Amino acid sequence: MNKATDAAEGRVQGFFDRFIAALSLKRVLIALVLASIAATALNPIFVIPFTVLLGRMLVIALLLLLVFTAAGFWTHPMLPRWLVQVLAVCLAAPLATYLVYLPAVQGDVFQVLRHEGRLSGFIWITGTVLFIAPVLALGSLYRERDAQARNQALTFELERSLLEKQALDARLRLLHAQIEPHFLFNTLANVQALVESGSPQAPAVLRSLIAYLRAAMPRLADEGATLGNEAALVRAYLELMLMRMPDRLQFEIEIPPALAGERFPAMALLTLVENAIRHGIDPSEQGGQVHVRAQRNAAGELQVSVADSGVGLRETAAPGTGLANLRERLAAFYGERARLELGEQRPHGLVATITWPGAA
Repeated sequence: MNKATDAAEGRVQGFFDRFIAALSLKRVLIALVLASIAATALNPIFVIPFTVLLGRMLVIALLLLLVFTAAGFWTHPMLPRWLVQVLAVCLAAPLATYLVYLPAVQGDVFQVLRHEGRLSGFIWITGTVLFIAPVLALGSLYRERDAQARNQALTFELERSLLEKQALDARLRLLHAQIEPHFLFNTLANVQALVESGSPQAPAVLRSLIAYLRAAMPRLADEGATLGNEAALVRAYLELMLMRMPDRLQFEIEIPPALAGERFPAMALLTLVENAIRHGIDPSEQGGQVHVRAQRNAAGELQVSVADSGVGLRETAAPGTGLANLRERLAAFYGERARLELGEQRPHGLVATITWPGAA
């Protein structure tokens, strides 16, 4: 029994809370202002003092507002909610007008109808209320429906943005998953070649590789990677490659401190440097130089280039998976304005340039 009572009290309290929330201050002020305007317009017709007329109109406005708000919580299977509210206001208007006249006749309900002046005033007030109240109710419902439509549109837009972000995150994770083993297996292949050839450098290179991977693995999925972080990773990689071919590799890294804090996709710069080593320096008998450079161009865009003096761009070379994935990662990270361009490096070699709209 107590549970049923508590449940009933909870429903009553819930209704009361929703009712108070729907009875907004804005609605109350609009009702009072319109009641004041109606009283001013009717004042020349009435012989009673303006303050009495204004008081009656204010009371009627508040009563009708309560009826309008309460009717909004009543549902009917055949009638829409807005029609229920308008009908409730129209039916309550004569009753509200009749109620405000009762104090003047000491509660004698028939005095209002028998007195010609009071009857005329009753008709004028009721007619005015019946004209204004439905118009006000429809206007309020229109604004409410418009607000609901805007809220629904914002909700849909938020859900769409959330779904797009989730799809983008999933795509980036997929691209990371494709790039990480690609880099790792290529590096291990270099170590394998040293071991199979019996090079005395193999143990030192292997130790450097272990130390490098310990530093690199936490960054593979780092969403907060910066250009400075990636430059440090590239330097560690090139130092590792330098141990493998000390007489055939030279490198230089120029990253201005002002650009070191720029956001940059994890492993993106390493992908270009690895390609320069694998496809440019390694196939060349003389080896070559790798030059990594970052700058801001005349258009205010940021550019990072990796130039090598290796064998250059060969017509038979097929585009690699690493570069294809890198282009997709750049588009996902920076948008459509980011681009990756390949060009020839004179007198021989290749230059890969990433351009994106960095912060001014």
